[in-house]
Amino acid sequence: MNESVYDDMAIEQIAKSRFGMTIDIDHVIVRAIPVSRVATATLFLTSKKQLLLYVSGTSRLLLSDIKKIVSRMGLTAELYMPPKGQSSYFDDIGRDKFKAVFPGRSNPSSADLHYYRTLAPYNPALVQISEIKRGEIKQFDTDAKGEWRVATKFAYRRIKAS
Repeated sequence: MNESVYDDMAIEQIAKSRFGMTIDIDHVIVRAIPVSRVATATLFLTSKKQLLLYVSGTSRLLLSDIKKIVSRMGLTAELYMPPKGQSSYFDDIGRDKFKAVFPGRSNPSSADLHYYRTLAPYNPALVQISEIKRGEIKQFDTDAKGEWRVATKFAYRRIKAS
C-alpha cells in the first residue's frame, strides 16, 4: 500500500475519534498542502459528496486561525465541526473567555460572544466546505506574491435542498 492510503485511513480515524463523524474518503483534491508556517491541510470529497477540509498544525491553532486559513485558501465554510460530544464547544469556550474579561456581566448575548468564540483552541480542525471561490484552491508559499499561490483548480458548490 502506498502512503496516501495510510493518510486517508488516518484522517477517517481522526474524524471518527475526535469529531464523532464517520466519513469515507472518496477522492482527495489536495493532500497535506502548507496553509501557514506551521499547518498543513487536506481537502477531500467523501462518498456522500461532502467537501471537507482537515487542518492540522505543529503549534496551537485557534478557531480564528482556521477561519483565516479557509478564507485565504479561497473556500467558503459551511460548518466548523466541534469536538465529539461537545456540540456547544465554541460557545462554551467563548463564554468562559468573556467571563474572564468581564466578570461582572451575566448572560452575555450572542453578539457579545462573537469575538470570544474565535479564541477557542481548534487543532486539528475539520471544516465542511460549501463553495470553492473562483474554482481555485490556494496554498501558502513564502516565495509567492501575497504569500499564497494556486495549488489546484477544482469547481464545487453545495446546493442546499429545501
